[in-house]
Amino acid sequence: MNLASNKKPLKITDLSFRDGHQSLLATRVRTGDLEAIAPEMDEVGFWSMEVWGGATFDVMTRFLNEDPWERIRILKRAMPHTRLQMLLRGQNLVAYRNYADDVVVAFVHHAADCGIDVFRVFDAVNDERNFETPFKAIKDCNKHIQGALCYSLTERELGGPVYNIDYYVNKALIIQDMGADSLCIKDMAGLIAPNDAYDLVKALKEALKIPVCLHSHFTSGMADMSLLKAIEAGVDIVDTCVAPFALRTSHSAIEPIVVALRGTPRDTGFDLEHLLKLDEYFECIAPKYRDFLAKTKMSVIDTGVLWHQIPGGMFSNMVAQLKEADALDRLPEVYAELPQTRKELGYPPLVTPTSQIVGTQAINNVLFGRYKVISEQVKDYVYGLYGKPPAPIDPEVQELVLKGYERGEQPITCRPADVLEPELDKAKEATKDIAKDIGDVLAYALYPTSGMRFLRWKYGLEEPPPETKAKTLEDIKREDEFIAKAKVGELVEVGLATPPPVAEAAAKVEEEKEVVAGTPLLAPMPGTIIRYLVNEGDEVKAGDGIVVLEAMKMENVLPAPEDGKIKAINFKPGDKVNTNDVLAVIG
Repeated sequence: MNLASNKKPLKITDLSFRDGHQSLLATRVRTGDLEAIAPEMDEVGFWSMEVWGGATFDVMTRFLNEDPWERIRILKRAMPHTRLQMLLRGQNLVAYRNYADDVVVAFVHHAADCGIDVFRVFDAVNDERNFETPFKAIKDCNKHIQGALCYSLTERELGGPVYNIDYYVNKALIIQDMGADSLCIKDMAGLIAPNDAYDLVKALKEALKIPVCLHSHFTSGMADMSLLKAIEAGVDIVDTCVAPFALRTSHSAIEPIVVALRGTPRDTGFDLEHLLKLDEYFECIAPKYRDFLAKTKMSVIDTGVLWHQIPGGMFSNMVAQLKEADALDRLPEVYAELPQTRKELGYPPLVTPTSQIVGTQAINNVLFGRYKVISEQVKDYVYGLYGKPPAPIDPEVQELVLKGYERGEQPITCRPADVLEPELDKAKEATKDIAKDIGDVLAYALYPTSGMRFLRWKYGLEEPPPETKAKTLEDIKREDEFIAKAKVGELVEVGLATPPPVAEAAAKVEEEKEVVAGTPLLAPMPGTIIRYLVNEGDEVKAGDGIVVLEAMKMENVLPAPEDGKIKAINFKPGDKVNTNDVLAVIG
């Protein structure tokens, strides 16, 4: 066999600058550390490098005090020979809800202007209608559309009534017809098994004219095997990271793949020695971010995923919520409830934001009774504001969820954005005294609270908190020296004085709220009051919504425990509350 005549080099999308550190280090790697190695990354020959999107926008403006738009410009200058790619959550953009078309168009155009070449676009429920506006905006900018399908299962393997090969092939054909330049299978939980990867890629390659990419997280430990089977089936592109930012909940490492394919028709042609030099750099900067690396397990894979099929981020969120509610012992009940809740909600893929929506509702069902407490996001989802789920929503659940819903009790069947009012002009008005360009306006439009705070930091109107300051390698060295001394008992207590007396409750000087007789509505977990749905003196019936409490990015509507009159409202919007705080009294 003449290998030279059959060469079809595998193309690689590198995720180290985005999904690699988002998966392992809470998206905390700073622009300066990426810029320093970017010229060397530019020499590798990657088909593209994912450098932006996903959680980067939120984290940069909320925690790093860095301008996300400037990161694109800097990396574009440093990597002129490599396509820069971003992850776009469809009509959600880089946030957690659908935005109006005017915001979507402005966002895509500005990202393209800053230097994004490839837009990987996915939708949390695989509703292609949520691609219409982003795709058109990307085409208007003459950029590459990579349509993505979220990979999910209802069975132990690919198949069953919802997620089968026909489902993915039919969706892929629609996406191709909508103008996509390539297609990505986005396996966010590492669930795709090797044989399923082969069968799916083979079917897609036979049906499509556009290139196919496979994206599979390493979480379950199957990714290397699945990528290899996909390569055998003819996949055009696979996603990897450099070794220091690979494995665990990230992705396969590029280096072993380069070696495994050497001398075959799929040989990448990459220089292994150059990749190893890149690894040295990433190992050098990694200690600055070690506080964000999960170290609770010896294993670098989560074998539990092979059983419960819950993505790592979703599992972490559920554990955190149960801890806040002092109910971690009820995790097995949540495991049992989750498949039923997901089925009732139409089997959505478990990816941001539907993973949070389904997970939070499953927890609420366990803690408070089935659909007794319903988040605002579940109501929006059932109404259709996120799109059409892969399977029908249970009619009884739909009726329960939408009872009294402010937009209406019958779900919409149109494209979700068709019912959204334009938002961009309002954002421009709200930022007219501070925004210098459309990037500033969009920071506010996507995240009004944290976005405005970032703009105030950016333009010197407010001092950024100390925790936004970057940690240096010198800081790490001092930490290590301190720990080393502590281990050998060389630390000496210096000037340890009696702690100062606690001030006479200036913070506690607030008078105790007058105790009002009646039935209390208690906070089921810590959170933030978003708004009250009633006023003192209102008559309510058992089950009526009283207050919206935000916990773990979900807004939960807490119902009245009985009929009666609202006798007291004890907090105001924005207040933090603890478990069992009395939010209102009904009498």
